[in-house]
Amino acid sequence: MLAVTFADLWFRARQFTIAVVGVGLVLALALALSGLADGFRAETAATVDGVGATSWVLSRAAHGSVTAFGAFPQSDVATVAAEPGVHRSSPILFAAGQAVVRSGTTAPTWVDIVGVQPGGLGDPAVVAGHRIAGPDQIVVDSKLQGVPGGTLSLGHHGYAVVGIVDDRTMLGGTPLVYMPLASAQRLVTGGRPLVTAIATSGTPTQAPAGLVVLSPASVITYSTSELGSAVNSIDGTRTLMWIVAAVIVAFMLYVAALDRRRDFAVLKALGASSAVLFGSLAIEAVVVTVIAALVAEVVANFMTGMFQQVVDITPDARLALPIVALVVGVIACVAALRRITSADPAQAFG
Repeated sequence: MLAVTFADLWFRARQFTIAVVGVGLVLALALALSGLADGFRAETAATVDGVGATSWVLSRAAHGSVTAFGAFPQSDVATVAAEPGVHRSSPILFAAGQAVVRSGTTAPTWVDIVGVQPGGLGDPAVVAGHRIAGPDQIVVDSKLQGVPGGTLSLGHHGYAVVGIVDDRTMLGGTPLVYMPLASAQRLVTGGRPLVTAIATSGTPTQAPAGLVVLSPASVITYSTSELGSAVNSIDGTRTLMWIVAAVIVAFMLYVAALDRRRDFAVLKALGASSAVLFGSLAIEAVVVTVIAALVAEVVANFMTGMFQQVVDITPDARLALPIVALVVGVIACVAALRRITSADPAQAFG
């Protein structure tokens, strides 16, 4: 039966090649969508971990999200710094959804502002230029396409771009702009001494009233939860891609079963059961979907460049793809089951 199965695969090589390409492209898109969903957490993790804090102190009103504007007095920084176990503490002011205008352009670009203490936790290491050293200096993510020496206008005030950082985005690819804390307070809070987070080296035993101590992992999880609707939408689209792949394979097998109806009759006359014949089609489906999965692994790497958002295709997603492909192949065989069971051995002689 295996010989017959692979002979049929060879005989229908063109048909099966078209199916492999079609299913491979669909599975590649599904894999890229998995990476897109995982990318939301990956970008948040890169930004949060880049601060270098072992603990975060946030307002309870922020519900664990570093992007939520749960402001509290900057004086709480000294209280946290005095806690046993805290070796270093730095204030941070995060303000999402700010419009900036780059030098040489008139159209606004949306960014997230991060006010940091120069030399403190959160002051980013740059890949070009230098760190913040003055009140009107900023460091921007490379996605903003800024260059050292350029300027950005925020709130009718110009800031000199002195440094560039990589992989510092939030909320689906929004680039971060780092500036001195005092400048951020002047821009966002009208100069009032407010902050939205305290990054610490060492874990405080307790936090001032209204504040809570969180681990970086918790901050990443809570911050990413804001994008839950987007992730669910992507997951739904990925499931649709799997269904489309199953339909392509099912259609291919159905046509093959129509063409092989007389072959099935002959094999049944020779003693083959419907289960054995179904197994033959299942092998064909598995061969097609597994090869398609291998094609998808390669194509998905090129698809990631199509997205502006961070795409993080995890090893788990890559390992799950062949399993999904196998399930898709077996389910697709059901479409041809009726043609197999209805084959009459008498047709082999008529």
